[in-house]
Amino acid sequence: MSTTKKIAGAALAAALGVTTLSACGGDAKDKTAGASDAPKSKTVTLVSHDSFNVTDSVLKEFEQQSGYTVKRLKSGDAGAALNQEILTKGSPRGDVFFGVDNTLLSRALDNGIFTPYQVKGMEGIKTEFMLDPQHRVTPIDSGDICVNYDKQYFADKKLAPPQTLDDLIKPEYKNLLVTENAATSSPGLGFLLASVGKYGEDGWKDYWSKLKANGVEVVDGWEQAYNERFSGSAGGKKAKGDRPLVVSYASSPPVEVLYGEPQPAEAPTGVSTGTCFRQVEFAGLLNGAKNPEGGKALLDFLVSKKFQEDMPLQMFVNPVVKDAQLPEIFTKHGVVIEKPENVTPDAIAKNREQWVKAWSSLVVK
Repeated sequence: MSTTKKIAGAALAAALGVTTLSACGGDAKDKTAGASDAPKSKTVTLVSHDSFNVTDSVLKEFEQQSGYTVKRLKSGDAGAALNQEILTKGSPRGDVFFGVDNTLLSRALDNGIFTPYQVKGMEGIKTEFMLDPQHRVTPIDSGDICVNYDKQYFADKKLAPPQTLDDLIKPEYKNLLVTENAATSSPGLGFLLASVGKYGEDGWKDYWSKLKANGVEVVDGWEQAYNERFSGSAGGKKAKGDRPLVVSYASSPPVEVLYGEPQPAEAPTGVSTGTCFRQVEFAGLLNGAKNPEGGKALLDFLVSKKFQEDMPLQMFVNPVVKDAQLPEIFTKHGVVIEKPENVTPDAIAKNREQWVKAWSSLVVK
């Protein structure tokens, strides 16, 4: 994956020839603003990872209605973007930060980079995504890291595709799975966390020992796994990948349909629904923001129905607002993950480093 965050769709779309929006550059005169007697700024700056996207007309509507002009500052993958905000704590590069997820949330909150704000429309957000009772961050989207499978491969072999984590260690699936390195890749880390959520602190290492014995392949990142080693994607077909199972996202099948050339009637890939880890992405008002009022208006916009319904086809994620509707391509070709594995942000913050080190020693050595 081109960024170490949960949104594989942007990278898949790029692999299939789709152009995404680039970051907007800074304006020197904005940097001088911020004194208490300065005129109210009409520019609000959104700092994000590289995969943030929004339809131009949707953003323009917000700008016209609010009177603010949105400047987008894209800052690499989610981890790198967050690191920069921690380094500039109290004197941030923008007003709102978007893109910290539940694997990084405790780190962001512990470093105090956000100012509490309760968004307008907060009552419409699904309660399971409200992970910060102090409202320093607001949930914006969710997505599920899951094993994807090549439908044609399993049909040709007359073999049922695996559906659970337990299935993946069965002999009939030996040498079929490719996953990303948990130390270098967001989906790789998510898949590790799925095993922690499923088997607990006492069982996940034994699971990975069995998975390794069953021939799991580990590569550095999502793009290599999905577009080169996986047999079921457009990229995989070109590269003649020979692994019919890959760690990707529940949103990958709709993306394959949306950007396939020619567009297929059905998704060529399926989702093993019992292998998933749920990621939730948040945004927050940055502590020391030069335009806090504009930042609050922007946060209100990010949970508005207009933006929430625009997100799925722009960033290939699910809305968190109750009344937001998914596009038909998602409802027809996607799947709903009823019971994803979860690990609390506090547990992730406390154990992530040691889990990754233990995983690396066990699987990559």
